[in-house]
Amino acid sequence: MRQQTFLKAVVFCIVIALASQLGAQTTRRWGVYGDWLVKVSFGDRQFESIWSFSRNQEGEWTGRWISFWGVSDLKDVKYEEGQLTFSWSRQGRDGQTMSTKFAGKIEQGKLTGALTSDRGESAVEGRRSPRVPRAVGTWNMQLQMGERQFDAVLTVKAGDEGELSATWRSERGELEISDVQYERRDLKFKMKSTNPDRQWEAAFAGAVSGDTLSGTVTSERGEIKAEGRRAGAELIGTWDLEVTSERGTRQQRLRVEPDMSGRYGAMAVEKISFEDGKVGFKMTMEFGEQTFEMSFDGKLEEGKLTGEMTTSRGTQKITGTKVVRRSRRPRTQP
Repeated sequence: MRQQTFLKAVVFCIVIALASQLGAQTTRRWGVYGDWLVKVSFGDRQFESIWSFSRNQEGEWTGRWISFWGVSDLKDVKYEEGQLTFSWSRQGRDGQTMSTKFAGKIEQGKLTGALTSDRGESAVEGRRSPRVPRAVGTWNMQLQMGERQFDAVLTVKAGDEGELSATWRSERGELEISDVQYERRDLKFKMKSTNPDRQWEAAFAGAVSGDTLSGTVTSERGEIKAEGRRAGAELIGTWDLEVTSERGTRQQRLRVEPDMSGRYGAMAVEKISFEDGKVGFKMTMEFGEQTFEMSFDGKLEEGKLTGEMTTSRGTQKITGTKVVRRSRRPRTQP
């Protein structure tokens, strides 16, 4: 009995050690890189924003503070052994420059710390922004069966817990899709006919590469090649915006996810419409006891996003340029 208890204790310690090591490896791998959904407490109020971190061409950490009011750069960003520090400056309403410093840590996927300025200290808590799997979205599929070609629309969605589901529609009707799996660019799922007079089953296996999906549909009748293009690929991604109103010009950011949800600044956008080059979305913002509705109508033409944001306070002109990610420089061998 004692020996069994001892063995259980040893196994428990090993599991805890492995879990801690895995968590440490994940922290070292990703570090502070990416977007963080952050809440800053000012007295009884909390304000949401996004802190976005990346590395420049010299390998140094850089950061941006993204909120409803716009985008500003972080300075002196340092991250080492889970400890994060930076400074931030902004111009107040009276024209004076206000300086703030942050000191905190990243642990178990959570960011905590405090902002310090001449006005006092504000508590900060945040979490890494969840990533939408690249397989998620609407795919315009073409299937080649001999000399015949068929079109279909595959829509992949992600649930709150990250679970995937899908639908498949074509001129021949809708198929039942189950067991959707996506890992390391590989997408797999099972297909089943919903027509009681023509029962059949098949399986799809393919790979996502950028905005293309290539794979094979396999059934007892053989194999069919399937190629797909992501719908809305021109709009999906990160956009640096310039917002102009009577009060002047400021910088802002729009991020469009593969499922056509997104964020304008730090504000969540449930659905972004995109058809024939026309772009539109609506948002609702609560500030204290007040509620503000905002709507964007614009167009995407020759790689440029232009339009107007309409609010209860007037209209703002918006122009945007899509951010093109640069490839990382190859590491030098020691």
